[in-house]
Parts: sequence; C-alpha cells; structure tokens
Amino acid sequence: MSDEFDDDVDDVNVNVNVADDLDDDYEDDDDANRIVGARALAVAEHVTRHLADDPDSIEIDVEERRGEVELFVHANPDDMGRLIGRRGRVIQAVRQLVRAAGSADGVKANVDVVE
Repeated sequence: MSDEFDDDVDDVNVNVNVADDLDDDYEDDDDANRIVGARALAVAEHVTRHLADDPDSIEIDVEERRGEVELFVHANPDDMGRLIGRRGRVIQAVRQLVRAAGSADGVKANVDVVE
C-alpha cells in the first residue's frame, strides 16, 4: 500500500516540475514582445501631454540604438515654450524623469523636443 502511494507522489512532483519549466519559457517569450524603453515612453508621453495646451498634438517617435532609446517629442509650435521652459528647466526635469524610468527597465533613455 505505501509503495503505491510513493509512486503517485513521484508522478505529481514530475508534473509540477514540467509545469514550472513551461512557465519559465512563457515568461521569456513575454519579455521578447516588450517594447524597449516602454516605461520611459509612457512617462514622457504622460508628462508632455499634461504640460501641453493641445495634448492631442503630442507625438513621440522612438529610435533605438544599442541599448539606448531616444525619444523625439513632436508638439504644436505654441506648446514648444511650455515643454522647454525658461532656460530649459522643464525639459531638463522631463529628461530626468525619463532617464529614471528607463533605468528601471535597464535602458538609457533621452528626450529631445523637435519641431
């Protein structure tokens, strides 16, 4: 009677280990589908849209180069001053936020405002 029970327990352990291996493989596939710098992009988009008078005109292009992400913010010309700020203080603050968000993902990120 105890031998039958031991065999059943071994079968359950094998099945659990196989399921764990499949979960690990699935997680790797999930990472492959992620956009590099997605968190940095989300932060840049959120902050710039809230700074602009015309949030619908904000568009952000992403350019990836060797583990670095460059975000180019396109805005309405009337909002350029608001995004850059006096002496560039607003855009510097946005850059700091984006760099911090990028580093959370292990990516160097930078922001530039273009016309």
